[in-house]
Amino acid sequence: MGTTIDQSAATLILIASAAFVLPLVGRRLRIPAVVLEIIFGVIIGPTTGWVEGTELLNQLGELGFFLLMFLSGFEIDLRTFERSGIGLIATGLVVFGFTLVGSYLVATSLGYGFFMTFVLATTSVGVVVPTLRSTRRISTPLGQAILVSALLADFLTLLGVTIFALIEEHGAGVQLLAVPGFFLAISVALLALRRAAWWFPERFNRLFDQDDPEELGIRASLALMLVFVGLSTVLGIEPILGAFLAGTIFALVFRHRGALEQKLSGFAYGFLIPIFFINVGIQFDLRALGEPGALTGASTLIGLALLVKLVPSLALLARRLSFKDVIAAGTLLSARLSLIIAVAELGVQLEVIDRALQASIILLAAVTSTFTPAIFRLIAPPLLVPSPGADGDGADADADS
Repeated sequence: MGTTIDQSAATLILIASAAFVLPLVGRRLRIPAVVLEIIFGVIIGPTTGWVEGTELLNQLGELGFFLLMFLSGFEIDLRTFERSGIGLIATGLVVFGFTLVGSYLVATSLGYGFFMTFVLATTSVGVVVPTLRSTRRISTPLGQAILVSALLADFLTLLGVTIFALIEEHGAGVQLLAVPGFFLAISVALLALRRAAWWFPERFNRLFDQDDPEELGIRASLALMLVFVGLSTVLGIEPILGAFLAGTIFALVFRHRGALEQKLSGFAYGFLIPIFFINVGIQFDLRALGEPGALTGASTLIGLALLVKLVPSLALLARRLSFKDVIAAGTLLSARLSLIIAVAELGVQLEVIDRALQASIILLAAVTSTFTPAIFRLIAPPLLVPSPGADGDGADADADS
């Protein structure tokens, strides 16, 4: 018993130290911290055997997983869709539709099964948004087209994965009614929160108070997330959809979130989310990549994953973007990171993909999230700093980046 506790304590100390150091290393090397966290997990797990997956580590990682999905929904800005209009949303749906078809053709031709359609259709809002901000293109027609397409891909992929999981576990029967029932519960919660915020604005404003000693904003966010995770579990729906939609509701009700978004992101990305990614590395099937043809297969998968994003992005020509801008959009939309890793982990749990394929998917995430933002910046260089009369906007852009 004492040895087990000592091992758990040593593991937490090691992982906590890595969660602090790896972002600093990643910034210097210009590599996403997530990639380094997975590599670190591979080193301390399957490579050296220093750490094995423990119940505590798995539980903390699962909580980090839910927070990652919650913050993905939290990033949705309704004003983006309001500014874009129905035309841009329709174009984004066309892009996603073609991506889904291309992903299905690739998945079936490679013999991976239907679930890989969703894996390949994912994108990464967590990579797209910082890249658009750092190039000061997020408010441009190109930036809005990319952002709307990425947001739609995130939401629709998660919805598709949820329905697939229900069919896989329960069959195409009455259990599927849990999905509309879940969305009905979400609609009720959304209306109730909006009405409460309307009648008691002073109480809800406290959620976003920078100096609230009781941190009610973080408490309310976590409570909402866990309630929806619990509700989705009761209905037999994948909890990641519940966590994602909880974040979406919060974003829809409270458009101006003040310091809460920064504090919540700091809390989640500072410790719990890194544990999830490090744990993914610990579970990484390193031996699978050493098998004959494994790296060739992974390289093929990476190439086709780029293709299923680049070709559908040609639909953005309808928005009167240049061919160069369309290629830039397809390149950035090819970035996969958090969501593809989450979906792959779910696929392993459902036993529709194995650890060897998951290893290739993680490699795909590492390569695309590292190189596609750099390629995007070469094709669509950062815009010039605004003139002195618009210094405020330029400062905001720099701060966001």
